[in-house]
Amino acid sequence: MLDAIFVTMQVILALLAVYQFTFSLFGLIKKKKKKHYPATKSFAVLVAAHNEEQVIGALMENLKQLDYPKDLYDVFVICDNCTDGTAQIVREHGLNACVRTNADLRGKGYAIEWMLKYLWKLPRQYDAVVMFDADNLVDRNFLLEMNDDLNNGSRVIQGYIDTKNPEDSWITAAYGVSYWYINRLWQLSRHNLNMANFLGGTGMCFETNLLKEIGWGATSLVEDLEFTMRSVQRNVYPVFNYDAKVFDEKPLTFKASARQRLRWMQGHFTVARRYFFPLLWQSIKERSLVKFDLAIYGANVYVVLLTFLMTAVMWVDMAIFNGPHIANIYGYFPLWVGFVAIGLNILTFLLSMALEKVTFAKVYLYLILFPIYLLSWYPITFYAFFTQNNKQWSHTQHTRVVRLDEVQSKQG
Repeated sequence: MLDAIFVTMQVILALLAVYQFTFSLFGLIKKKKKKHYPATKSFAVLVAAHNEEQVIGALMENLKQLDYPKDLYDVFVICDNCTDGTAQIVREHGLNACVRTNADLRGKGYAIEWMLKYLWKLPRQYDAVVMFDADNLVDRNFLLEMNDDLNNGSRVIQGYIDTKNPEDSWITAAYGVSYWYINRLWQLSRHNLNMANFLGGTGMCFETNLLKEIGWGATSLVEDLEFTMRSVQRNVYPVFNYDAKVFDEKPLTFKASARQRLRWMQGHFTVARRYFFPLLWQSIKERSLVKFDLAIYGANVYVVLLTFLMTAVMWVDMAIFNGPHIANIYGYFPLWVGFVAIGLNILTFLLSMALEKVTFAKVYLYLILFPIYLLSWYPITFYAFFTQNNKQWSHTQHTRVVRLDEVQSKQG
């Protein structure tokens, strides 16, 4: 019985890996033709901030210089439970500092929900709401790209999340490689196939009428994934805009990275528990590949967990009990098949870097440590499973002050 269960689970995991690899092939080509529209849409630009006085000034300067009519967008910074000078710096730049104090309901999801209620009461109403994090830098054409997509009928849009500081440490380099891979071989591939894309927490745009219609309602530790699930359940499919870039600061140390990724995985377990089966059932009833694909993405956290547990069991069986005593699919294939599978997995990351024309020399040097970053997801996910009911929001400190021109010049 144990052998049958083990082999069955391995087959399922292998099929999921083949499924994703097949999808990634559709991200190899970027479609060039795109229709542009006059700048007509108005935007409320929201920035979520908690004690961000070190980096908020650079973003404020950046947002005031966007290539978009100044009378068509306003910037609102949510100063959420701040105890520093974040609000003062925002006001010095002539922008709107919206101070929120609530020690019980902490976190970005609650802050956004509070801010939207405030927005709906203002005399001026906007066509769309755009959301950034305080440590971001934004490409000057960002709102023009959002305007194009909104005029083309899109209601939820995710921009291209790039890394602001990929050469700062081996950890930031690992984040950079991961995001180049995600943008090109996850997001773009699904965009090319007219599938639903998933939101990434920043660089997001929402049609105002949609937000008023269904509400925000995303207050988990991964509010972006939660809203993605809610919108797709209602047949509203987020789209990906490859040309609208936002640069995000990544943690410098392994400890800070592990804490951030633990929060992501805890929230991911919550969302998977809440939405996987309803979305999977919807996909079966409606014969919807789009909803099936997102359901599988939602369950990915359990895929990582199962992979870790099964690998650990096999190693223990061999190391302690002189195994193998448990059947596994690898015994049915030649040895070279496993090496090919590992090689293809590595190739996808290198391929995404080549396609994205990555020129950072240090990032290529740091690739030797990239496997450590990938393997560290397993214990983090394992620990997250047992602490998933911990809803305590943890703040990632941001200190990397750079300007947009500096980031873009390094990209060549």
